[in-house]
Amino acid sequence: MSSNSGIQIPSRLPLLCTHDGVLLPGSTMRISVDTARNMQLVKSRLLKGTSLKSTIIGVIPNTRDPEHDSDELPSLHSIGTAGLAVQVVGSNWPKPHYTLLITGLCRFRVTQLLRERPFPVAEVEQLDKLEQYTEGGQADGELGELSQRFYQAAVQLVGMLDMSVPVVAKLRRLLDSLPRETLPDVLASMIRTSNKEKLQVLDAVDLEERFKKALPLLTRQIEGLKLLQKTRKLRPDDDKRVLAIRKGGVFPGRQFSLDEEVEDEDGDDTAMLEKKVKAAAMPEPALRVCLKELKRLKKMPQSMPEYALTHNYLEMMVELPWSKSTTDCLDIRAARVLLDNDHYAMEKLKRRVLEYLAVRQLKSTLKGPILCFVGPPGVGKTSVGRSIARTLGREFHRIALGGVCDQSDIRGHRRTYVGSMPGRIINGLKTVGVNNPVFLLDEVDKLGKSLQGDPAAALLEVLDPEQNHSFTDHYLNVPFDLSQVLFIATANTTATIPPALLDRMEVLQVPGYTQEEKVEIAHRHLIPHQLEQHGLTPQQLQIPQDTTKDIISKYTREAGVRSLERKIGAICRAVAVKVAEGHKVSRVESPTEQHIKQSVPVCSYQNTENKDEDSGIASPPEMPIVIDHIALKDILGPPVFEMEVSERLTLPGVAIGLAWTPMGGEIMFVEASRMEGDGQLTLTGQLGDVMKESAHLAISWLRSNAKTYLLANGSADPLEGTDIHLHFPAGAVTKDGPSAGVTIVTCLASLLSGRLVRSDVAMTGEITLRGLVLPVGGIKDKVLAAHRANLKRVIIPKRNEKDLEEIPAHVRADLDFVFASTLDEVLNAAFDGGFPAAVNHPQVVSKL
Repeated sequence: MSSNSGIQIPSRLPLLCTHDGVLLPGSTMRISVDTARNMQLVKSRLLKGTSLKSTIIGVIPNTRDPEHDSDELPSLHSIGTAGLAVQVVGSNWPKPHYTLLITGLCRFRVTQLLRERPFPVAEVEQLDKLEQYTEGGQADGELGELSQRFYQAAVQLVGMLDMSVPVVAKLRRLLDSLPRETLPDVLASMIRTSNKEKLQVLDAVDLEERFKKALPLLTRQIEGLKLLQKTRKLRPDDDKRVLAIRKGGVFPGRQFSLDEEVEDEDGDDTAMLEKKVKAAAMPEPALRVCLKELKRLKKMPQSMPEYALTHNYLEMMVELPWSKSTTDCLDIRAARVLLDNDHYAMEKLKRRVLEYLAVRQLKSTLKGPILCFVGPPGVGKTSVGRSIARTLGREFHRIALGGVCDQSDIRGHRRTYVGSMPGRIINGLKTVGVNNPVFLLDEVDKLGKSLQGDPAAALLEVLDPEQNHSFTDHYLNVPFDLSQVLFIATANTTATIPPALLDRMEVLQVPGYTQEEKVEIAHRHLIPHQLEQHGLTPQQLQIPQDTTKDIISKYTREAGVRSLERKIGAICRAVAVKVAEGHKVSRVESPTEQHIKQSVPVCSYQNTENKDEDSGIASPPEMPIVIDHIALKDILGPPVFEMEVSERLTLPGVAIGLAWTPMGGEIMFVEASRMEGDGQLTLTGQLGDVMKESAHLAISWLRSNAKTYLLANGSADPLEGTDIHLHFPAGAVTKDGPSAGVTIVTCLASLLSGRLVRSDVAMTGEITLRGLVLPVGGIKDKVLAAHRANLKRVIIPKRNEKDLEEIPAHVRADLDFVFASTLDEVLNAAFDGGFPAAVNHPQVVSKL
């Protein structure tokens, strides 16, 4: 029969020049349209044509480098392939771009180029008018022998592939049904060949020459497959796998490409993943899930979107520390030394860590405690957590929870969502690589809540010792044991922590530092650290303890030491400038620039703008530079905080209260004034409802006891014809709470009696209508605030006497504590000489 006997192409064909590849008869290829001439051909011929004839075009290989293409028509290759445009895909936005799917029909030779623009058109001669070739053509000599050898090689190649793949089975059937003369073109388009080799097959117009060109290419492919199979047999642990064929197309509209490298890497990756799963020492439930997912992964084509999701899931599972842990350092003496070196004070926290170490020595299976450090900012809650991890010899991981408002941050996302990932707990375990680290949950009191759920509720499972041995992350969907993790949460206040979450944690209060503790911390830790950060040495800069006390009392007023460290940093920077100027600046410093003592040189910083620039060369400053109070004022400016207590208590109607804030304790002034009116009470200072009620309670108690304390001035009601105004500075700070009750009573009693309150007295306590003083919280922070303000007497409720045990002994020794159970005792302690009542109520004795 005659090859292509039914194919007759037009004598004139539009030409499509392509450098993407070589189209052979019997194969299908996608061609990207990227030149102006090809674009015109698509628009004018293919998109507007209505007949079958208009879809037949000539495809000419363009041998010119596409990067150096120009508007001029390149020299055309003499032989091309007539093709049928099966599909045109593309759009005109944002710019025209098309892709053609073309099936090769037959060869042609360009006899004459008729025109070049808008697209080339040439007169062509059809070449595939071949000799008769029949099945019994053994007598055709060399051509018949070549065709038989080529057919046997093609059958051998297909036999080395996996016949269970549908496209391979289809190819095997096509080998028997296709005419022999079409096999070189079809097989050359399928196997791995270069464009140059395909061009040689295209140029082989003679059938015998075509077989000779294509047979070495086919033989080379068979040898490559044999070598690959031999390499796989040397690895007995690999499953028997054959080379798959990438889906492309089969004659008349299909094409194959053998990509053994990609398939081989994929197989090796799956086998490696299976080894990791078996070596991860997972619990039985997690291992079952991993093996099931691995089985699905093997059957899944790599092109499926779920392949990457499953692969990432298995990678996460094998990277988790299911059974990896570190050995705890249980030497209690070494732990005590390390904690003392890292942090000064904090005795309660250190004692709790040493208790945990002692119990761990006695019982090796102890669950990790769940601690919550509550205290003002800057007292070292986060750094002590890192120190605890170093003491135990464990890995440390910090999770910042401030502002987190999505429960998926804790539990993770389900794998049904795009971009799903585990929560921060599981990610942290993957990062540290062990299952018993120290996790610091920072700022647990600043968790948010949104439409995505409540992360505080998600933490209930994490921080419950009875539940976290089987914590289930939404992404993993299998239980993970968190019982060996030591969780440490930090917070500034417990008021914003949900009660259910607070109940699961062991709360340890971290109070603010006293002035003496701050001095020790500054000279042990802060000053050496700042000297190192600024490139200075103790031989260049010295800060005496008196100077440190001035910084603490006059330039910082905080519970922690962050502002103190910043002020020390400012001093170091100023000294660094002087040290650098001593080496590089050519000028003489006047005596006012430095305050030099005879024994120790002291550096101060004053304005030197008016110094003579040409008077000589400056000598380096004498070392060490010691900072005194004059230099301190030059560097940091005038004092920010002044001891103004005595100045503000020069009029009746002013008293000092004690308040607790998340930043630590603070002293609070309460001011009152009276004017003519109709007995109204005005409250200012951004007060909450509880504090307003305390003010009304104080007014009611004073009105009911006015005669007792001689406050009525002859009238039945001390407020008759009088308005009272109570103000709580500072006005921009919101205030609330019941502990200002005794302060309001004292302030109003001072106003109505005209007597001054003692200027060294501060007080706190809740009141009742009967005149009782009830206990309040935050006693330690409040007492430390009074001590910082140099007050001498502190009035607290009688039932808060037990809270003084937490206060350092030297602070208790400096203060005079008055424990009051009634307002009468408060008034007697707040005024010089007491606040005697006009009538002493006799003791009533029952006669029943």
